[in-house]
Amino acid sequence: MARVKGGIKTRKRHKKYIKQAKGYVGGRGALYRTARETVDRAGVYAYRDRRCRKREYRALWIVRINAAANALGLSYSRFMGALRKQGVELDRRALADLAANQPEAFSRLVEQVKAAA
Repeated sequence: MARVKGGIKTRKRHKKYIKQAKGYVGGRGALYRTARETVDRAGVYAYRDRRCRKREYRALWIVRINAAANALGLSYSRFMGALRKQGVELDRRALADLAANQPEAFSRLVEQVKAAA
């Protein structure tokens, strides 16, 4: 009696990986084994870098807020501490957006903080 090799399921599984490897150069996009290795590694990088992206954006926001606050004569740490004491609930993303796109609003916020201190 002949053994069952599961060809249909195997082919479906292989095609899934080959489809995910579309656009990869050479054997990485055409050969099952190298495509699987590359797709799996790409998934690991994607998972890791989704978290890393959050860190990088937070660092960028802090740099922007610091630059804008320094231009108005206040350090980042003093500015953020004073905002927290006053109960202003703007996050770093919103503050960085204000600093970059609406500098007059940001300067009013800094003046408010200076007046309270």
